[in-house]
Amino acid sequence: ASASDAGVGALAAVAGIRGAALNVRINAAGLKDRAAAKVLTDQAAELVKEAQSAEKEILDLVNQHIDHE
Repeated sequence: ASASDAGVGALAAVAGIRGAALNVRINAAGLKDRAAAKVLTDQAAELVKEAQSAEKEILDLVNQHIDHE
C-alpha cells in the first residue's frame, strides 16, 4: 500500500463515520426518550471529532511522506 492509499482510506473512513453520525441524528429525532436521544447524538458527535483528529494525523503523515520522497 502507498502513502496515498493511507490518506484516501482515512478520508473514506471519516466520510463513513460522518454518514453514520448523520443517521444517528436522524433516527434519534424520532425517539420519545429525549435523554437517550441526546446521549446517542452526543456519542456520535464525539466519534466524529475523534475520527477527524485521527484523519488529520494520518494526512499530516501522508503529506510529510509525499513531501520527502
